[in-house]
Amino acid sequence: MNTAEQGVAFADALKVWGRIGVMSFGGPAGQIALMHRIVVDERKWLSEQQFLNALNFCMLLPGPEAMQLATYSGWRLHGVRGGLAAGLLFVLPGALVVLGLAIVYGFYGNLAVVAAVFFGIKAAVLIIVVEALMKISRRALKQPHDWWIAAVAFIALFAFNTPFPLVIAFAGAIGWYMARNRPAMAVAEIALVRPSSTLATIAIWLGIWFAPIGAVAWATYEDHVLVTTGLFFSKLAVVTFGGAYAVLAYMGQQAVETHGWLTASEMIDGLGLAETTPGPLILVTEFVGYLAGFRASGLLGSVSGGVAAAAMTLWATFVPCFLWIFAFAPYVERLQAMPRLSGAFAGITAAVVGVILNLTLWFALHVMFGSVGRVEAGPVDIAWPDWTSIDWAAPAFVVLAGVLMFGFRAGIPLTLVACGGAGAAWMSIAG
Repeated sequence: MNTAEQGVAFADALKVWGRIGVMSFGGPAGQIALMHRIVVDERKWLSEQQFLNALNFCMLLPGPEAMQLATYSGWRLHGVRGGLAAGLLFVLPGALVVLGLAIVYGFYGNLAVVAAVFFGIKAAVLIIVVEALMKISRRALKQPHDWWIAAVAFIALFAFNTPFPLVIAFAGAIGWYMARNRPAMAVAEIALVRPSSTLATIAIWLGIWFAPIGAVAWATYEDHVLVTTGLFFSKLAVVTFGGAYAVLAYMGQQAVETHGWLTASEMIDGLGLAETTPGPLILVTEFVGYLAGFRASGLLGSVSGGVAAAAMTLWATFVPCFLWIFAFAPYVERLQAMPRLSGAFAGITAAVVGVILNLTLWFALHVMFGSVGRVEAGPVDIAWPDWTSIDWAAPAFVVLAGVLMFGFRAGIPLTLVACGGAGAAWMSIAG
C-alpha cells in the first residue's frame, strides 16, 4: 500500500519533520541514519526498499541529498505540501543558527580570541574533510576506470585550474560511455506521469526560482550584490554533485579569488560553523552570502545587506531541490533501471573524490601557512605556499583533531569544541 494512503495526519508529520530538523547533526550520513530510524523503523511511513530507492535517486541529484530525501519522504506522504514542510523544516533550524553566527562573525571575527578559537577549529575541519574523502572514496571507487576518473579530476583542478563544471561534464560523459553494455534492470510497474504535468511543474518552479533574482535586477542593477549572489549560487545548485565538500573547491575559487567576498581563511571558518549546526552542510553557502552582502556598498546597510544576501543565497540553494524532487520523484523507480544514466552519475561520483582531494590540499595549505600564492608555468597553475610563513602550532592542532576523530571516535561537534578550546588556550599561553 502507498504510504500516502495510510492516513498519516499532516499535523503529526509536521512534528516529526521538525524533530528531524532540530536533531540533524553529523553530516549527511548521520542525517540519513536519523531519517531511516524515524521514517522507516519507528513510523513505518516508507518501506525499506522505498527508502533505499529514494536515497539512491537523491544521491544522483545535485544538492544536499539528505534534505532532498526528507523532501521526497514528505511528498510521498502528503504531496507537494508534505514535501515543502519536510524540506523547509529540515533546513530552517540550521539556517537560523548559521545566520546568527554569521552576524556575530561579521562584527567580531577579527577579534584575537575569536581568531584563536577558529584557528583550532580550522585544524578540525581539515581532519573532517580527510574523513569525508576516505568515506566517499570507499563508496565511489569501485571499478578501475573510477580511479582514473578521480585522478584526472584531481590533476585538472589542482594543476591546471580547470573549471569545476567542465570536470563534472567530462566525468559524466566517461561514466555514460562505460555503462554502454550494462543491461537494463527490472523495474516495478508504476503509474505513468503525463509529460505535460512534469513540464508544468518544471516551469512553475523555474519561475519561483528566478523570480526574486529578476525582480532585484529590474529594481536595481545587474551587478547588484543580490543579483550576483543569486546567480552564482543558482549555478552552484546545478553542479553540486557529491555534496558540500565537493563544491567547496569551486565555491572557494569563485567566492574568494573571483568575487572577493571573503578570504580562504574565512571560508574555512564558515565550514566550521556549518559543521556545528543542524541541517545540511551546504548551509556554509549562507555564511558566504551573508559576508558578501555585509561587506557590499550600495543600497543596503551592513547587517540588512548581509541578511538579504543570506536569504537570496538560501533561496538559490534550496529552491532547486524542490524542483528536482517535485518534477522527478514520480520517476524514481523507472530512473533506477536506466543503466547509462546511472553510469554517468557513477562517473561524476568518482570525480568527486578527486575534487575533495583537491579541496583537502587547498585547506591544508591555508591552515598550515600564512601566505599561499600560485605558480604558473604554461598551462600549469598550482597553489604554492610561502614556506617561511608556516605556523608550527597548526600541525599540532591537526594531530589533536586526528587523534580525537580517528583514535577516540569523538563526534564532529566534540572535536570542533575541543580544538576551538585548544586554540583559545594556546592564545592565552603564547600571547
